Amino acid sequence: MGKPKIFVLDTNVILHDYKAITKFRDNNLVIPVAVIEEVDKFKKGTDTLSYNARGFMRDLDRITNNKNFGEGGLPIGRGLGWIKIEPNHPFAPEYAEFFTDDIPDHRILATAMWVRDTNPDVFVALVSKDINLRMKAKAIGMAVQDYLTDKVNDERIEEAQREVQTMTAGSDVLQRLCFGPDTSVEWERILKKKPCPNQMFKFRWEKGNDDFVCARYDADRDRIVLVKAKQAYGIRPRNDEQKLALDALMNPRVSLVSLTGGAGTGKTLLALAAALEQEENYEQIFLSRPTVILGNQDLGFLPGDQKQKMSPFLQPLMDNLNVIKHQFRPTSREAQRIDAMLTKEKLIIEPLAYIRGRSLGKCYFIIDEAQNLTPHEMKTIITRAGEGTKMVFTGDIFQIDQPYLDQWSNGLTHLGEKMYGQEIFQHVFLRKGERSELSELAAKLL
Repeated sequence: MGKPKIFVLDTNVILHDYKAITKFRDNNLVIPVAVIEEVDKFKKGTDTLSYNARGFMRDLDRITNNKNFGEGGLPIGRGLGWIKIEPNHPFAPEYAEFFTDDIPDHRILATAMWVRDTNPDVFVALVSKDINLRMKAKAIGMAVQDYLTDKVNDERIEEAQREVQTMTAGSDVLQRLCFGPDTSVEWERILKKKPCPNQMFKFRWEKGNDDFVCARYDADRDRIVLVKAKQAYGIRPRNDEQKLALDALMNPRVSLVSLTGGAGTGKTLLALAAALEQEENYEQIFLSRPTVILGNQDLGFLPGDQKQKMSPFLQPLMDNLNVIKHQFRPTSREAQRIDAMLTKEKLIIEPLAYIRGRSLGKCYFIIDEAQNLTPHEMKTIITRAGEGTKMVFTGDIFQIDQPYLDQWSNGLTHLGEKMYGQEIFQHVFLRKGERSELSELAAKLL
């Protein structure tokens, strides 16, 4: 058995997952002082980065338990390696001229190289989610890795994008599925292997008909059931995937739904319409999205009070609500009902940061742009769900605004991977854009 490896952790790994120090098995960890200094800047606040910064420092304090790290470090826990805080070290003379700026990234990289050079018989690697820092490390021969613990492989992502199985079925079976007394058939009549709960299908007639029959496997009934075309608050599905999505959104047995797809595929619109259609079954409807500031800016740079600062982030959600409202006359019962829900705060549109700490009992909770959540944030949100709550996550895993997330490691991908096959979960990938011909053409060609 080889010697334990040594991994030097970058700040973004800790802010991404403060429990990361427990994910390296029996290997040893080094935290440069520059990382502690950066983490300290995030300890105050209510957002996830601040939560992770405080969680990491608490865990580190528990590990030390009034002891010094010393030369050999301190054990992280049973079955795990040791951890130590390493003072900052300068670059070796031959590299100093390449990194003249005194910034945290360079101090972390220089310390990682010092750890490598002082442990020549041990594999040492810098672990960072910062692509630029990884490129700098590779340029000077330092072993470097991304934080891979919560990454989903490409094959699973591809599977998630084709979870709707398309196949040909006999006319007699489809006649029974479409027109039988209970619009269902035994799965054995079509499939050789029992499908997963909520597995979706598009059945093609053997001949004479180009239309597809949409269906899903109902685990409670142990049968494949027909998915009929529905409408929700005036919104009708325009393609088969939207039909399957609306079925999941309005199925009371499915309390967790994820909808993925490109711009204009109708993810948020369908989710909101389904929530409004079922509002009598829930005490509140929450519509929210993560607040992502690009360029490392803070909300303080935006003008106005708190409500005005948040308005640009919430406007896309209001746009979807207005699409639904504009289907009806301003004096209609449906339009007035939406206004009343907003006034009485039965329909609440808020940034996700304001949801932390709330008990989400018997509510319909829609989280838009969920690809910008980390797996830990996703878990934190879902564990807030009380009895009778339905949660819907929508997003496009190829349009991520968070600098340290990608299509493999974001919370929305993680959700589909971990929840696949559960009876209360259903994922639908929406392929076709329905916003406009121009929008769909741009999505394909640009």
